[in-house]
Amino acid sequence: MSGWYESMAEEDFARARTRELLSRISSLLDPERNRLLSLEEVIAVLKPAGETYVGMKAVEVDRIVGSEGRYRDFNRHFLPRREHLRSRWVSVDMAHYEDVPLPPVRLYEIGGVYFVRDGNHRISVAKLRGQSSIDAEVTSLDAEVPLKPGMTLEELKGEVIGYEKRRFYERTKFGELTGDDSLDFTSPGRYDEILEHILVHKYYVNQSLTRELSLGEAIWSWHENVYWPIILAIQEEGLLSRFPGRTPSDLYVFIVKHWDELKRKYGLEYPISDAARDFGERYGTTRARRLVERAGAVLRFALGRVRKLMRW
Repeated sequence: MSGWYESMAEEDFARARTRELLSRISSLLDPERNRLLSLEEVIAVLKPAGETYVGMKAVEVDRIVGSEGRYRDFNRHFLPRREHLRSRWVSVDMAHYEDVPLPPVRLYEIGGVYFVRDGNHRISVAKLRGQSSIDAEVTSLDAEVPLKPGMTLEELKGEVIGYEKRRFYERTKFGELTGDDSLDFTSPGRYDEILEHILVHKYYVNQSLTRELSLGEAIWSWHENVYWPIILAIQEEGLLSRFPGRTPSDLYVFIVKHWDELKRKYGLEYPISDAARDFGERYGTTRARRLVERAGAVLRFALGRVRKLMRW
């Protein structure tokens, strides 16, 4: 009978590998959509404040979206991507056929979804079998941003950035004070950096005052006397076209750092307009270069996919 179970499990693995191939082909134009999330990358974005041991519970299999260490071995649906997974996968599947109880998997919960610490093969088999839930030992990581199954890493970053913007605007009343709702970034963590810029500006302005500048006054002063002149320099130099995918606020942060370096080298009177121009010339791309890079990226992507498919 065990030989029959093994044969059935081998067929299940072959079926899982076929589904993985079809899933890979269907996501050729958007490979990130098929990628299993890495816990390490998600933690780097969310920066959880701590962790709490939850203990044993039944977890919905569909809410398990990533892995701590095996995210390259399985796709988004936990279908096996590597042939070397066969032996372990088949043995787990055989245990189901033989009604052999398996130990609970170990998971991290963060933002309402789960990542596998131990038990990737068990999750893979459970998903193929259409199992709705699985027993798990859970540790929860504290995060303020809720996550959804199916999110890519870039979508997760977008959720975090949106949350950070809402929190920044609510706490500082930035929009009310400046009339500007376009402080937008493409990387998490920038709003804390902006608040630090404002506080540094407040400190230096206070050196020449007989009273303490309020935070609201400092925000308005920073926006009018620091931020907006740099945004105008970015516009005058046409820098946005040389940094595709970036926002004016992104370039403000980059140029301020570059300007500080230039002032240390050439003196405190170095003009911001020259700093913006120098930044664009050093790090920006020309239209011709962008076209070449885009064509090269498309060609590399196509060749990479052809090579992978040929191995099948």
